Amino acid sequence: MNISLPAQLKTFVDEQVAGRGYGSCSAYIRELIRDDRDRAHLRSLLLEGAESPPSVLADTTYFETLRTRVRRNSKE
Repeated sequence: MNISLPAQLKTFVDEQVAGRGYGSCSAYIRELIRDDRDRAHLRSLLLEGAESPPSVLADTTYFETLRTRVRRNSKE
């Protein structure tokens, strides 16, 4: 795959490669693509969670029970 960039963007990519320790422009681009893929996956999980009904009511009692469990586990 070949990617053509205007001079300004090529300069930016070259600076990122040099300044952030990438071995090549390709390594930098691959990381950007992986990050974008991960963001898209996280977004889909968040939307899925937002559309699902709550499994438990997160009220004062819920958080107090959670705090108690954390305190108990930290003592062990």
